[in-house]
Amino acid sequence: MEALGHNVPRVFMLTFGGGTALAGLAGVIGGNAYVTEPSMAALVGAIIFVVVVVGGMGSLAGAFIASLLIGLMQTFAIGIDWTPAGLLQSLGFEIGPATPLYSLWSLKLSQVAPVLPYLMLVLVLILRPRGLMGTREN
Repeated sequence: MEALGHNVPRVFMLTFGGGTALAGLAGVIGGNAYVTEPSMAALVGAIIFVVVVVGGMGSLAGAFIASLLIGLMQTFAIGIDWTPAGLLQSLGFEIGPATPLYSLWSLKLSQVAPVLPYLMLVLVLILRPRGLMGTREN
């Protein structure tokens, strides 16, 4: 990079400064949304891992899009009062307590909302292992 006329120490300094600013912004947002404590990373670490992998390793735009998708998916899942049994009953199937696996059919979408990001992670890893906006390495 230095052969192209770039000031390498300055580029490193700006990269470090930008990363530090983003980490500080994440701390300000996370500090208001979660209880600030030493074990805070254990609470948020798993979902951050899901966002990074779904978006594509090394892709800032992919992580941004993945975080929006996961956030909207969880928000709508909590807000929608939907069950598979209700859908099947609207299609004309008879679902009742005597139906096999009735407790599974009667789960509301809001009850499984915390698991949805991990299901999305599995689907992305199966269908597109590089992530949504990940690039192919040569």
